[in-house]
Amino acid sequence: MTHRKRKASRKLLPNRSFEFCNRLVSSIHAILAVTLASLSVEDWRCPACPLASKPSSSQMRTLAVSVSYLMIYDLICCLFDQRFNLDNTIHHLVSIVGLGAGLAYQKCGSELVTALWMTEMSSPFLHLRELLKELGYRDTALNLAADMSFAIIFSFARMVAGPYLTYVTIKANNPLVIKVMALGLQLVSAFWFFKIVRMIKYKVASKTKTKSKESYHFVESG
Repeated sequence: MTHRKRKASRKLLPNRSFEFCNRLVSSIHAILAVTLASLSVEDWRCPACPLASKPSSSQMRTLAVSVSYLMIYDLICCLFDQRFNLDNTIHHLVSIVGLGAGLAYQKCGSELVTALWMTEMSSPFLHLRELLKELGYRDTALNLAADMSFAIIFSFARMVAGPYLTYVTIKANNPLVIKVMALGLQLVSAFWFFKIVRMIKYKVASKTKTKSKESYHFVESG
């Protein structure tokens, strides 16, 4: 199965890896998910309102598109890729169960759409930073800009707005499985946040060290 997928990706983009093609598809899904979620928000003054409500038809469509993508495409690619990532797999399972429960119980439409909007808004930048590396822009200012954009958006969405959304989802009259999945998603987000902080610290330190060396060589040559 993996061999067929890699072969198909080589036909579409013959000079690019399977991961590159997969990230392109994931970026398209992220943009589509954010667009559909934005269109299905009922009140931008309180995007998660009304709490514990039945999803509207547009919210149902948004959730169905995303859970189908996660179940049919992305999770399978993660499981059959050469590099198995446990925390990413847990994130996918939590998202699938949470979105699926919302569809099954016909509850928590506003909260789930808001959660989808917040979790996917940083995804294009996550994939962009990896795409740039394969395109030959590793350790460049452009790649650092993609890193910083991803880190800032992720941190605000997952660690500022995320805990509040988790709190109101757990407090509202939602099914237990949705409450557990909301807490699980927030815990995974917190784990990723600390990894991102380490990554940014390393990137900034590397850039500072490089500039210091360049300045030293310039002074020496002068």
